[in-house]
Amino acid sequence: MKLLVFILNKEEHLEEILEAFLELNIKGATILDSVGMGSIVARDIPIFAGFKSLLQGSRPANKTILTVIPENLVQPAVKAIEQVVGSLEEPGNGLLFILNIEQIFGLSKTF
Repeated sequence: MKLLVFILNKEEHLEEILEAFLELNIKGATILDSVGMGSIVARDIPIFAGFKSLLQGSRPANKTILTVIPENLVQPAVKAIEQVVGSLEEPGNGLLFILNIEQIFGLSKTF
C-alpha cells in the first residue's frame, strides 16, 4: 500500500481530480485546506512583509489530498492528476509525493 499526497495549488481542479480517482476505482481520499509557508511568513511576520511582492500570482490557499492506494494504481493516479493540472515538472501545478505504508489500521478489509 502507498500513501499518495498531492498539494493542489489550483483549487478549481479538485472536483475533476476526484472524478478521475473514482474512474480509477480510488474510492477514498481526505482533502485538507492548506496554506504554504511563504503566505504565512509574508502575512504574519513583519520583517518578511516585503516578500509579499515576490508572492504575487501565488495562491493564498490550496488543498492537500491524501489517499491510500495499492501500488498498481500509483502511476495511473499520477497520470490522471497530470492530465488535469498539467505536468508536475511545471512550477505552480502542485506537489506530489508517494510514501510506503508499513501498517494500516481502520480501513475496510475489502480495500
